[in-house]
Amino acid sequence: MTGRQEPYYVEYDADFGLSGLAEAFTLSPAPEDTGAALGLVTAKLDAYDRECPVGSVDHLSADERSILGYDTSHDDWGYAEELREDVRGLVESPLADEAIQAVWRAAAGGGWDPAAHGMSARDWLRRVDETCAARPPRKIPGRRPAPSSWWGAWRPAADEARDDVVAEIAEIAKMQSCRERSAGPLPSPDTLSALEEVAARVDPDLGFRLFLRALKVHSVRIEKARYDRLQALGERFGHPAALIDSGLDIAWPPIDTARRDATWDFGFSRLAGQAHQDWRESREEVRKTVAGDDIGQTPGSGAAVLLEDTLRLLRSALPDAAVTALWAGASDSPGSTDGRAWLRLIADVCRERLREAAPAYTPVVAPARTELADPVLREVRETALTVADKVVSPHWHPVPAADVMDALEHVVIRIDLDLGFRLFLRVLRTLSVPLTQEQYDRYKAIGERFGYGEYHVSDVDHLVEAG
Repeated sequence: MTGRQEPYYVEYDADFGLSGLAEAFTLSPAPEDTGAALGLVTAKLDAYDRECPVGSVDHLSADERSILGYDTSHDDWGYAEELREDVRGLVESPLADEAIQAVWRAAAGGGWDPAAHGMSARDWLRRVDETCAARPPRKIPGRRPAPSSWWGAWRPAADEARDDVVAEIAEIAKMQSCRERSAGPLPSPDTLSALEEVAARVDPDLGFRLFLRALKVHSVRIEKARYDRLQALGERFGHPAALIDSGLDIAWPPIDTARRDATWDFGFSRLAGQAHQDWRESREEVRKTVAGDDIGQTPGSGAAVLLEDTLRLLRSALPDAAVTALWAGASDSPGSTDGRAWLRLIADVCRERLREAAPAYTPVVAPARTELADPVLREVRETALTVADKVVSPHWHPVPAADVMDALEHVVIRIDLDLGFRLFLRVLRTLSVPLTQEQYDRYKAIGERFGYGEYHVSDVDHLVEAG
């Protein structure tokens, strides 16, 4: 379940509750009778029961579990409880049966119509509730039994969220009234009105999730600006990006490597940041990183930006030994690379990803930025003096920090300021360079000038010394 418990011990990034159940009906053959429909409900609950918590706590002692709050093995607040909360909200609401019926049909894609089997919408939901109530809580080590205080502090004010969800539904209703069309037919005016009622009179979160299901069932083409608003709403409810993305028809803009829409690091410096002690420089490791675009990015954007960085390095006069030193300093990986052979492998993997995600995209290396040359070079040279006696990976493949900083200066002066500054931030982490608040503030100012995302430069804020 998503949005009800703290994310560090369970990760369930699919749809959940009544909207998640409705999705299961769209993905299955239409049940022949009520028994078969309730069987789908049971199957959905069974599927959740097979989900495991992230980061098993089996190795912890009973005292350690208690200190961390993992003091029960009963998952009393599981998928069944999420579903029952949604169901009871509708059953006990003032909404007319016709409105509930319209919402269910829209979310479930017409795969199961209770009215065709002699049941009202409320009767159907009551049967769902009875099925959930009959299930005992599952037993899994390390699960808390109820919603956490984290959720209570995170959930947006009901009035504020309600207005924003209703506004999004109303925008789709305007498209209907203007007879605009997308890849498929829009939900009917009655359905949209019923969804507004759910958001306004029952629960804005449930209304939001059922609205998303209706958009997906009807294949409504969503432009990027609307998608960004839906993601922002989902984030406020505590939902993962996948809950909004999965199945949504998004009209992505063309890939633009100059557009800085990543929240965290990106490109070659991001790849270096993905390296860890068990990481080995291989095609498969690169492929895993390249396949991950940031939330809200056109598919293939991550590969395009990484390819541009890599081509800049490949086409430069940077010696192979300097490429190896640069990678070692930015990644702190215990492995070693073979200069340009490593860059060529990265470029090949990026092209593979782009052929799959954005076949029409043609790689273009934009002119290097020059407007921040003096401040970036000043920061690199200032740090080079303080780390002259340090070594990267001293116990594996030691590389003098002086070699890393020389390679960085080459990148900044002769290849690309933006890439050089991003790699500089990575090297600060690798060498654990202590920073003053003034230095950190300067880095943030440079990052803002480059258009970096909200959490990019803050990745080094732990290096700032107190006092």
